[in-house]
Amino acid sequence: MTVTTIDFPDKFDYSIQSIAVPGTKRPGQTAHYRNALYGLVDVNVLPTLPDVFDNGYNINPDSRLLGHRPLVSTNPLKFGPYVWQTYKQVDGRRRRIGSALHRLFSQGELQGEDLQTVGIWSVNRPEWQLVELALHAYNKVGVGLYDTLGKDSVEYIINHAHLSIIFTTVDHIPALLKLAPKVAAMKMIVSFDNLSQDARKALVAWGETVGVQVKEFSEFEKYGEEHLIPPIPASPDTVASLCYTSGTTSQPKGVVLTHGNLASSAYSNMFGMEYSPNTSVLSYLPLAHIYERVVELTTLAIGGCIGFSTGDNLRLLEDAQMLKPHFFPAVPRVLNRVYQSAMAAGNVPGLKGALFRAAVRAKLDQYHATGVSTHAFWDALVFRKIRAVLGGNLLLVSTGSAPISAEVIDFLKIALFCEITEGYGMTENCGVCTHTFKADPNCGGTIGPPQPVNELKLVDVPSMNYTVEDKPNPRGELCVRGPNCFTRYYKDEKNTRDTLQDGWIHTGDVAEVDTQGRFKIVDRVKNIMKLSQGEYVALEKIENMYVACPLVQQIFVHGDSLQSYLLAVLIPDPVTLAPLVSRVLGEKVTSDDIPALEKAIKDPRVVAQVLTVLNKEAMKNRLAGFETIKRLHISLDPFSIEDNTLTPTFKVRRKDAFAKYATELQALYALGEPNGDASKL
Repeated sequence: MTVTTIDFPDKFDYSIQSIAVPGTKRPGQTAHYRNALYGLVDVNVLPTLPDVFDNGYNINPDSRLLGHRPLVSTNPLKFGPYVWQTYKQVDGRRRRIGSALHRLFSQGELQGEDLQTVGIWSVNRPEWQLVELALHAYNKVGVGLYDTLGKDSVEYIINHAHLSIIFTTVDHIPALLKLAPKVAAMKMIVSFDNLSQDARKALVAWGETVGVQVKEFSEFEKYGEEHLIPPIPASPDTVASLCYTSGTTSQPKGVVLTHGNLASSAYSNMFGMEYSPNTSVLSYLPLAHIYERVVELTTLAIGGCIGFSTGDNLRLLEDAQMLKPHFFPAVPRVLNRVYQSAMAAGNVPGLKGALFRAAVRAKLDQYHATGVSTHAFWDALVFRKIRAVLGGNLLLVSTGSAPISAEVIDFLKIALFCEITEGYGMTENCGVCTHTFKADPNCGGTIGPPQPVNELKLVDVPSMNYTVEDKPNPRGELCVRGPNCFTRYYKDEKNTRDTLQDGWIHTGDVAEVDTQGRFKIVDRVKNIMKLSQGEYVALEKIENMYVACPLVQQIFVHGDSLQSYLLAVLIPDPVTLAPLVSRVLGEKVTSDDIPALEKAIKDPRVVAQVLTVLNKEAMKNRLAGFETIKRLHISLDPFSIEDNTLTPTFKVRRKDAFAKYATELQALYALGEPNGDASKL
């Protein structure tokens, strides 16, 4: 039986989107919340990843599946139209690749530890998915490495996951061969790219000197054809992937994900969709990240097709206009750029600007009143041009990875006149455990109700004064459970115990749930937050770096997930501040002259010099550009136990410290993006 998408009913009451299960509330915890429309669904419908592929294959084996734009010219650089492989062609190739892998492991040429792991280090391309699908079909464990990873992280993951074979692009082969003496497990490198005769000869010879075979993808596939065997059945509990999270204060953690975890996540995404087979998606977000991985699994499950971008961000819009996708998964940074470009082009003086503003007002009013995002007149006159930027055929845009403002979401709904859904998830729950309901006109700023496979609850965070008895809405740490949730970190019992408690993932995010059953993220428990471009920052770690500067008496670093940079409140040491002020202003100021110092810290020249001193400390401590402070408020009013901004052990209470300086910090963000390339600071 082929499974299809499950759309919303014609009439649905958006006033209740999740329900509290009776009898599940406990002291310090909310009740367990389930999706109000679907409840908890049976995930045994698609129990494993080969079942996901077979579901799409059975809809039409001859329909297109994997597409790419071949390079047709190098000077100038030019790519042709999309070229496609069908489900039937991909099926044959995954069998050849999987058979080759199985034989190499069974013959002992490749060796695993407790798992037979296979690395993929590449940009998104059809070969990435071909290998991944082969791993699913032949009981091997995939390990995706971000294309931009540094050598230290690559070395750590190869050793930790015991990767004996890595599929990669030609540009990464020298880096891997240089690492070979430090990664004894690695025995084979397979190049996705065809190698010139000279390059092949040189790389093979280099590999022989370090005990690593270097092969081309076509050669590897031919070997599998010579030793072809049928796919090997998997169970829902079979491990499918080690997905490494980005480390902030420690090494990356390997999240163990099973066939059942990933398949149930893809299946849950089929609820609330109404898309025909051969629906297309543009693949440009990193496949090493769980978000894109599950998007593409869902596309497979519905018999859709995946068009891979050229890998050049400057050509992303060109790729979209060539593919004309129906589904565009995104992150806030991409959507913010679309929004800013549209506003800049439309919101201009004269008749054109007046028409644009009238169109925006009219469509927003209509959308908030009715949930309808189309308008025959304004779409034809104004918005079809914006929609055409992303190909003109969009049915759905999803956003996740970091928060996005309700203003941007609402504008894009009317400008692209398609569904825009915001989801929430993490690697540990296969990328998504909530998302907003389509056509809910007031969901902006929320992450929606639970997925149909998940239950959610909130738990008190007394140290931050968040409780499930808070009014008007319960607040607490967001916890999730369900078949898409992991059961362990690889070789890491401590972090497993810390994250998984009584069968629930403790996400580290503080959320509230509104009267309609929609969840909203309001804080972080562990003070690790994500900036708008998707970078994680550990605020306390950054503060500890800056506090080593003699100028710093106290410092509070603040980030907003809707912004791409950090601010800080600095309480300077007057003894160190006074000489700096004297140099900058050219007049003698002493450390005990508080009125003079109070006046000086409001002078932009002093603030700029203090920021320069602080960021020299940042460079000394090798903070990344996004970890450095870009704007600063200086105060002589210290954080204290008395005003509740310090704990008895003199740690900053982040929520209260922010409240104390909220006006000043919001004013700094209101100034807009800082000038210059922040990454160079």
